[in-house]
Amino acid sequence: MSAVGIVMMVHTALSRAAQVARHWAAAGCPVVIHVDSQVSKHANSEFTAALKSQPLISFSKRHRCEWGTWGIVAASQAASEQMLRMHPEVNHVYLTSGSCLPLRPVSELQDYLSERPTTDFIESATTADVPWIVGGLSVERFTLRFPFSWKRQRALFDGYVRLQRKIRLKRRIPPGLVPHMGSQWWCLTRKTLTAILNDPERGTYDQYFRRVWIPDESYYQTLVRQHARRIESRSLTLSKFDYQGKPHVFYDDHLHLLRRSDCFVARKIWPHADRLYHAFLNPPESHANRTEPNPRKIDRIFSKAVERRTRGRAGLYMQSRLPRYGLENGVTSGEYSVFQGFSELFEDFETWLFKATEARVHGHLFAPDRVGFVDGQSSYNGALSDNAKLRDYNPERFLTNFIWNTRGERQCFQFGPMDSQGAMELMARDTNAQISVISGAWAVPLFKSGKGFTELRRDAARLQQIEAEQLRVLRSQWANARIRIWTMAEFIESPMESLQVIVDEITKGHHRHLTEAPQMVNLDGFGQFLQNLKNQGMHPYLMGDFPLEAGPAQTPSLPRKPYLVR
Repeated sequence: MSAVGIVMMVHTALSRAAQVARHWAAAGCPVVIHVDSQVSKHANSEFTAALKSQPLISFSKRHRCEWGTWGIVAASQAASEQMLRMHPEVNHVYLTSGSCLPLRPVSELQDYLSERPTTDFIESATTADVPWIVGGLSVERFTLRFPFSWKRQRALFDGYVRLQRKIRLKRRIPPGLVPHMGSQWWCLTRKTLTAILNDPERGTYDQYFRRVWIPDESYYQTLVRQHARRIESRSLTLSKFDYQGKPHVFYDDHLHLLRRSDCFVARKIWPHADRLYHAFLNPPESHANRTEPNPRKIDRIFSKAVERRTRGRAGLYMQSRLPRYGLENGVTSGEYSVFQGFSELFEDFETWLFKATEARVHGHLFAPDRVGFVDGQSSYNGALSDNAKLRDYNPERFLTNFIWNTRGERQCFQFGPMDSQGAMELMARDTNAQISVISGAWAVPLFKSGKGFTELRRDAARLQQIEAEQLRVLRSQWANARIRIWTMAEFIESPMESLQVIVDEITKGHHRHLTEAPQMVNLDGFGQFLQNLKNQGMHPYLMGDFPLEAGPAQTPSLPRKPYLVR
């Protein structure tokens, strides 16, 4: 069985670090602990006093360990040198942090390393092969100087980087070194670690890496290539990072996930995850688990978590973090149908559409006076109110909430130029929208209204202007909805054929052909009405070439039943 030495880097949650250190020592592993010099003297004294009775636990010289700076490397060097000096029996040195937690019995790690006495486990890849760099600096972290703290002196850090780029100032990489990068959590053989620490060129290398950005992810990863006999370019420690490059924190509800990984150690563990610490520091009797550590088993779950964090769920919006325009993960959460001009041209069209499709058919959701929910309901799924003022405060979010709250059920509603237009652009670019427009049908209610012609002409001009703008949006290059537009004259020539196409799309072809037509309103005199508008100086062109006297085509005819000739 291989003797494994544990170097532990500690800066917070000292009580948990002490608990884990005792666990390592109880299994026969020497432990050298480095405590960040930023930890107060009082806290450090209590920490060291709690572990002074442990003969296998010692403390190294303290350094200031600020993220991205040389101090972290200096601390690991000091602790590693002490480990090699005090414990000649150690064959592998395993670098961990105070927030690391062993996931498998220590004996399994010892057996695993005994079978691989000359293998170094460290992620070591060239910058060209590293996909996880976050922050925009890859090769430049080795060719520029970074004397300022990225966290405390961000303005100076960024300004000095820009200056070096501007004057084309570059550092010379020491001869023979090929910069490599990887996780800072490694497990190196005694021979390799000794060679790195006793390298004749160590002074040159240390001086160079002092001004490299985040040297703890490149110092050992680069130098191991100079001395290692056999490298496994992977870490035995499970560590996952989010899309910003920050480590994922594991909580109690990650217990089964961590077990599935079969890794020996995991970081970063929440200090108050009592269930995790109890489960993994008090493991059952080992059954000689020889499973190879495989963090990829849970990669899919983390990939989904990152996608959920960055893209969210399609059609679901948070008022605290709305996506940027055009970068939504789906404008809405499900398919829906919008009908413009149909309820004006057909009597009781909503009832007919429900019978034909069994979808949920609403009236005019964006009517100026109130929201036309199905059956005249005053509120709907998700406590959506029929109050027009509430809807018009943010009509786009009203629509996306409406579709989200009714997901799993196809929604259909009426729309027109008399409605609030706030959601028009969103519907046009929504791939879930099916928009069917009979242009010019808004004139039918005017024709039936019996208003004075002066008022009718003014209303007709206003509505035609609104619908013209609607059609411009629907025909723009940015429109992604499934859009069908007919002039009123075109539609009434063969209404059943057009209705059949719409119904087939809604029902996905699961319903038989239409056998019942919706009743078209009586259009006797409508052609003359349009002519009168023209005579008054208002040109109603959106209806198409509508005849002066509407003929029999105004009544929809059922398609003839096919017959079979034997």
